Amino acid sequence: MDKRFLPANANRFELEQDGQIGYLIYEIDDQGRITLWHTEVPQALRGQGLGAKLVRMAFDYAEANQLTVEPICPFAVSFVAKHPEVRPFVGKRSATGRGPSETI
Repeated sequence: MDKRFLPANANRFELEQDGQIGYLIYEIDDQGRITLWHTEVPQALRGQGLGAKLVRMAFDYAEANQLTVEPICPFAVSFVAKHPEVRPFVGKRSATGRGPSETI
């Protein structure tokens, strides 16, 4: 499996398997938050853990770069629910929407 970190302006992580690419689209803001917007895995590769590997890549990147994670993508939200070890990196937006106010 080929792991790809694309240039910062690409805003996506990719994994290639069997000639097909799964990806996770993200955005990093000036508040030190990485928002996970969408995970896409080709139909033929679903159920093989590719989506989880993509989300794990995002959390590894967040940890290495001291970012707070905002999972918007339903798959990423589900991943957080199943993996308590990543919860310290997840931030909640404050009531004003100006950034993480606490961790869950």
